[in-house]
Amino acid sequence: MKIKKLNKSSLLVGLSLAVFSFIMVGPFIWMFITSVKTYEETIRIPMQILPKAIKWINYKIVFEKFPFIILYLNTFLVTIATVAGQLIIVSLAAYAFSRLNFPGRDIIFLLMLGFMMVPGQIFIIPRFNLMVNLGITNTLTALVLPSIFSVFGVFMMKQFFSTIPKELDEAALIDGCGYFRIFWNILLPLTKPGLVSLGIMIMLSTWKELMWPIIVNRNIEKMTLSAGLAMLIGEHTTYYEQVMAGAVISVLPMVIIFVIFQKQFVAGIARSGLKG
Repeated sequence: MKIKKLNKSSLLVGLSLAVFSFIMVGPFIWMFITSVKTYEETIRIPMQILPKAIKWINYKIVFEKFPFIILYLNTFLVTIATVAGQLIIVSLAAYAFSRLNFPGRDIIFLLMLGFMMVPGQIFIIPRFNLMVNLGITNTLTALVLPSIFSVFGVFMMKQFFSTIPKELDEAALIDGCGYFRIFWNILLPLTKPGLVSLGIMIMLSTWKELMWPIIVNRNIEKMTLSAGLAMLIGEHTTYYEQVMAGAVISVLPMVIIFVIFQKQFVAGIARSGLKG
């Protein structure tokens, strides 16, 4: 009886995972199928699921319309700079909130967490005015600078630092280590799963960011992939097959990166909920 119940429960879990997996993967499959259709097939009613013939020419048209090499390079540079800058600043802030005692530490941390409940769109106008005053609009710097700090990242890394025994800090202080050396040589290597998972989340968020690149940059040679793809949507006519072809091209690197680092990502997310 126990074996039958176990098999039934396993089957139910398997079916549930299959359904949810299809719900998650389904839009990407539909995106690819649409990218190899003709324009008439994308707007046909009733809906045509599969194309009569695969049209790879949509990818060629997209590459001819936009400087994809420049857009890719801009996106890679912005993503790498944002990930590196945010990991450095966030990990330092999390170390300070987790291991150092200074006046108002808990109050400041609670105020920071309060900002997570405020919609980010509220800060767009002040942020844009700041970029204008600094004279860096229509540059890649304007895409990186506002994104090198994250309250969520500080909270997540603080959770990781909290899992490490404070006896390591005390032993290092006795041996003559300073606070920064303790952070860099002892604690930071122990939070590698957290850094990897947070880095992947920052990378995905930066790669798909749309609103801010469109607002702060108007020159297509200073745009990222997401902003460049938005230019494919016409005022009167939108060629959906070309939009989907561009979307497939832009999302492919992130899919590859996630597949490579998925174990570290899952391990990091699992450990972030632990407490010391």
